[in-house]
Amino acid sequence: MEKIAFVFPGQGSQKVGMGKDLVENYPEAEILLNRANEALKEERVDIGRICFEGPEEELKNTVNAQPAILTISTILFELLKRHNISPYVVAGHSLGEYSALVASSAIEFEDAVKLVRKRGEYMQNATPLGIGSMLAIIGLEAAEIRELCKRVSDYGIIEIANYNSPTQIVVSGEIKPLDKLSELAKEKGARKVIPLKVSAPFHSSLMELAKDNLARYLEKVEIYDPRMPVICNVTADYVRNKEEVRSALIEQMNHPVLWVNSIMKINSQGINCFIEVGPGKVLRGLIKQIIPEAEVFNVFDSDSLKDVVEKMGEVL
Repeated sequence: MEKIAFVFPGQGSQKVGMGKDLVENYPEAEILLNRANEALKEERVDIGRICFEGPEEELKNTVNAQPAILTISTILFELLKRHNISPYVVAGHSLGEYSALVASSAIEFEDAVKLVRKRGEYMQNATPLGIGSMLAIIGLEAAEIRELCKRVSDYGIIEIANYNSPTQIVVSGEIKPLDKLSELAKEKGARKVIPLKVSAPFHSSLMELAKDNLARYLEKVEIYDPRMPVICNVTADYVRNKEEVRSALIEQMNHPVLWVNSIMKINSQGINCFIEVGPGKVLRGLIKQIIPEAEVFNVFDSDSLKDVVEKMGEVL
């Protein structure tokens, strides 16, 4: 039987309407959604309403997007398991790492829902609005972007936040150096420079306060040894026990997401089949850039679930 990796998307993959048809078609989806709402009842948050109805601005808000994406990703994971499709290894992009840890039983679902809501608050509040942001640069290599970051560092803090693919790098930092980097990247021949729709400079040293707050909150969260292999963003290697899980989640706050190395690590174990489990198709595209010959599927609604169940029958 071929080994499969499940990968879970991060913030930005949310879409109004996500999960609605899952709840309409699968009773267990509604049960999980109710569990998420129960976990956030003190916050008076209705995840179902936000996912199904929006409005988009409310869903896009970091404190809502994170528990919403985690909930839909977990529903899809459970539905795949019900169809006897289970991963050998899991990984997640930024927020998606929490979905991966739920899948591996390292964190209970309700605890994770509350945890990522708090994570969203800490990330949002780490810097004053308008101080920092993020840019995706497409068409330049990481070494070239590192050199450009050095050149503009006199203007303020700027760092690589995500190594998404060999030619897609995300930088994070203060507005002035980001603007200067955008100019230089275009001059250097970048195909695209895309300002990300985020209101804070995630995965950078500007997240130090968020990191400290998350570390304190994690002291109250029960974490277990993962029951299946999990690759983490910070090292692009396995987290083998609860201590390593806790440390990886804290370090992830101000450390770049090593997505290219994470996918290469999974592939080096002889795994060439990936399923993106959650809303959107971002990771599917990135994996194909990293390993063009990989088989990559994505599950985000009832139809895609049926398609993958059929295709997996052939693959397995």
